[in-house]
Amino acid sequence: MKAEELLTTRSSMPRLNEPGPTQEQLELIQAAAVRAPDHMGLAPYQFILFQGKERQVLADVYQQAARLNDFSETVVEQAGQLPFRAPLVIASCLRLQDHKKVPRDEQLCTVACATHGMQQAAFAQGIGAIWRTGWMAEDDFIKEQLGLSVDDAIVGFLYVGTPAVPTPVKPQKDPSPFFINGNDLVLD
Repeated sequence: MKAEELLTTRSSMPRLNEPGPTQEQLELIQAAAVRAPDHMGLAPYQFILFQGKERQVLADVYQQAARLNDFSETVVEQAGQLPFRAPLVIASCLRLQDHKKVPRDEQLCTVACATHGMQQAAFAQGIGAIWRTGWMAEDDFIKEQLGLSVDDAIVGFLYVGTPAVPTPVKPQKDPSPFFINGNDLVLD
């Protein structure tokens, strides 16, 4: 796949099956993550891999969190099934670094770029992936169970596997409404 096609046809793959990425494919995904723009080289990220039986660990954490939130038993049951939607789930986490020149938002952007890079590396290899968030990415108990501090964050969960169906093609967006020329600004 050419880079131009990869960048302009990105589309999440919501239905994923076995097999997951091979070790070689996973290594490329990991290499793409650590190439994200990273001001001062802080590497403010950590990626936690859940594959095979390890997904049960994440399922148990999700279910505990759902119970602590007093969610219905239906939601608790569904929470336990989420990690099994793909052969590999990567928890993409911000590990905030204390640095006067690199604010939190910039570090968060680094982790988001790293997650996007992993997803694009998966697509470039013919692997499916989808970046999910939801209440699980915001939950303090889940953050704690993943070893994160109160200043850290879960940027998302990247689900990776073999596409179950052809990747849905989204219509192209016209970029022109989102770009303006600087001389068109009205300055006070």
